[in-house]
Amino acid sequence: MKNPIRDLPHYLKIFQTYLGRRMYYVFALSLLAGLAEGVGILMFLPLLQSLDSGSSSATGEMSMASEGVSAHVHDLFSLLGIHDSTVGVLIIITLAFLFKGALTFGALGFSAYLRGQLLRELKGRLFDHYSNMTYGYYSSRDTGYFINLINEQITRALQSFNSTAQLGTQSVNALVYLALAFVVAWRFGLMALGVGILLVVLFRKLNGYVRNLSRKTASENGHLAKLLIQALHAFKYLTATDQTAGLRRSITVSIHQLTGYQMRTGIAAGFTQAAREPIAVVFIMLIVLIQIELLKQPLAPILVSILLFYRGLNAMLSIQSYWQGALEQIGSMELVHQEFTKQRQYQGRDGPHVLGALDKAIRLDDLHFRYDQQLDDVIKGVNLEIPVRTTVALVGESGAGKSTLVDLITLMHNPNSGQVLIDGFPGENINLSSWRQQIGYVSQETVVFDDTIANNICMWADDSEQGVQLDDRIREAARQAHIAHFIESLPDGYQTLVGDRGLRLSGGQRQRLFIARELYRKPNLLILDEATSALDSESERAIQKSIDELKGHITVIIIAHRLSTIRNVDKVYVFEQGQLVEEGGYEKLRDTKDSRFGRLVAMQAL
Repeated sequence: MKNPIRDLPHYLKIFQTYLGRRMYYVFALSLLAGLAEGVGILMFLPLLQSLDSGSSSATGEMSMASEGVSAHVHDLFSLLGIHDSTVGVLIIITLAFLFKGALTFGALGFSAYLRGQLLRELKGRLFDHYSNMTYGYYSSRDTGYFINLINEQITRALQSFNSTAQLGTQSVNALVYLALAFVVAWRFGLMALGVGILLVVLFRKLNGYVRNLSRKTASENGHLAKLLIQALHAFKYLTATDQTAGLRRSITVSIHQLTGYQMRTGIAAGFTQAAREPIAVVFIMLIVLIQIELLKQPLAPILVSILLFYRGLNAMLSIQSYWQGALEQIGSMELVHQEFTKQRQYQGRDGPHVLGALDKAIRLDDLHFRYDQQLDDVIKGVNLEIPVRTTVALVGESGAGKSTLVDLITLMHNPNSGQVLIDGFPGENINLSSWRQQIGYVSQETVVFDDTIANNICMWADDSEQGVQLDDRIREAARQAHIAHFIESLPDGYQTLVGDRGLRLSGGQRQRLFIARELYRKPNLLILDEATSALDSESERAIQKSIDELKGHITVIIIAHRLSTIRNVDKVYVFEQGQLVEEGGYEKLRDTKDSRFGRLVAMQAL
């Protein structure tokens, strides 16, 4: 295990990556605040020396001016014209502490501002990365992993920054107090420095232990989030079949692990907190005893040094406390930083060419694709062309590669060899947004948001398109998807809330709402991946009519197992184990002897 103290510059560098030099402003303000308080404490020295000598007379003043710090303080008072004024000295002390308070408030307030900025910037930046990450990286992780990072771990990383900022503040204070103690009574200051070094050594192993717990806590949070999301998404199935117990055992184990880490971290923090005052008092008493009994030092500088040393030792113990607090959350900061590094590696690669509206064809040229280098190709040497404003069907048994082919056309995946050409431009040269904005995509898994029906159709259209025009577009899309009659029969109409993932709607209603959204977008390419699989026969016929009405107006790609839905397409492409094995018109392929498509049609008794 590496020494956490040695890793402090590494952690500061991570924070600086996201905050820049702004974070050091906190330390500068803390330094000024510490100096102001130190000056205020030093102002007590002449008063105490006067009491120690038993007089505030000129003799006392000369004694006060005789050497060291006292001489400098006396000169300062003389310059201000208050060398013989107790009230004036008290006013200076008060002003010093007021100034210190103002600077401390500035440091704490600016630290709070930076924490807010860090939270805003990290969450916003990570979500932007998530929006543009490769589909391959997304599919290699679970939903709980991503939610844990952006929701939980960034917040905990913020707490780590807060503790680190406080650590910096206390470090500055400790240096100021101990340095002043050293100046007033150097033997006293030397002893104080030795105590500080001893404390760092004593707490070293405890810090390493706390950091290890932090890393385990951050990892276990992600595991628990994954299990909870799975349990909630499958709530209906698990409850209806009384199969909650198995998943509950896994969740219980994860909760026990997580709370165990947190309890051990809390016990370590409790030990540090409880030990602070006894350690400070014991060491102060020892050093005072040595100063008075063995070294026979005068009382006045010792009293000032005690105050400075007590402040300094408390600051050093606070350093340990805040450093431990930073380490409690540092696993989260490490996890977040690692994720940003991975996201930079797995971001979608944008090409320079901004694509205009699709007006020629989509062509696949000797296309090969595999999900992993250790596995076989799932797309093998596919060559085909989809002319603009034609309707084509991709058919074949499950696992034939149809959905993967669509993912390549939408540029979600990059081929291992060959090219996807959109209007003659290779996919790697195309600006992704300019192509994907032209695509409407209806998948087997309905995508419905916990919001109103209207917002589910228009996807929270911006302010530039509000009012009657927007309402008309929403209603037209609903009519085309044959769901308008149902929506208008609801008490709240288009403002009806559909619930989480549309649970207040039937499967067919969710699918038609999904289709309405894609028709609202007026895409140039519409992809229907088993789009009617969840519909009843009547709804399927209605949607089929809508699709047929689009023929000749936009380009349509249909993936279908129910071959009755593709009778009117311009061309059928038949796939088997990732290879294109047949192509042609529906009736021609159906009636061709020994046709694979003909066998598929026959199996469905069409």
